Amino acid sequence: MADDLNRDGVRNQVKGFGKEVEGKVRNSIGGLTGDTSEQLKGKAQELKGKGQRKIGDVQRDIDSDTRDLDNDDL
Repeated sequence: MADDLNRDGVRNQVKGFGKEVEGKVRNSIGGLTGDTSEQLKGKAQELKGKGQRKIGDVQRDIDSDTRDLDNDDL
């Protein structure tokens, strides 16, 4: 189970980073073209990516803490 949590955490970190980058690009394009709607959509996507990345961080932290507890039992 812990391996699944770590794997899911890494997956969320990578996907979140990708969404964050896409959002920044979209925000920038909206700024260059004067499209405020596109800027807002980009900013929302960027924040969604940051949130997903944080979820991945927490999943990996929980996995690490769980492994530490398991090793303490040895």
